Amino acid sequence: MARSRFEEVFLPHLSAAYNFARWLTRNEYDAQDVVQESYLRALDSFKTFEHGRDARAWLLTIVRNTCYTWMRRNRAPQQADLAAEPAATTPDPEAALLELADAETVRRALAELPVEYREVMVLREMEGLSYKEIAPALGIPLGTVMSRLSRARKELYRRLQKERGEKSA
Repeated sequence: MARSRFEEVFLPHLSAAYNFARWLTRNEYDAQDVVQESYLRALDSFKTFEHGRDARAWLLTIVRNTCYTWMRRNRAPQQADLAAEPAATTPDPEAALLELADAETVRRALAELPVEYREVMVLREMEGLSYKEIAPALGIPLGTVMSRLSRARKELYRRLQKERGEKSA
């Protein structure tokens, strides 16, 4: 009974879980392993899930935590320098993105972002989570979500602008 309820609640979010894991691990096979482990953890913890709560955000929290645990066990730690503030470029980086790059270029630039920026961008722009849903999913304050998203967008814009300059040179 509980297993069928679990499947009913969480199977619709399988692709979001895989997408998020793939962006964090940068590898489709590793992402599959992470999602499989995440679903097992979610199933084990299902009794603690508060029904009525956002199932996707709850699951993506588990995927994120599982992913970082998996990467600590299987990879050297990634170093991300959040202290380095990206250079200001334009007041509206999102609008400029549309003018600058095709989808593959954006994917490459997004994959190169530090993981703290990449995860917030994927959850907001690809998975459509609200800032209020992202904060508990990542275990960070709402203000941090907003500042990381702002920095991520600026850094993504900077990288796309740089690639555009390289292509036209």
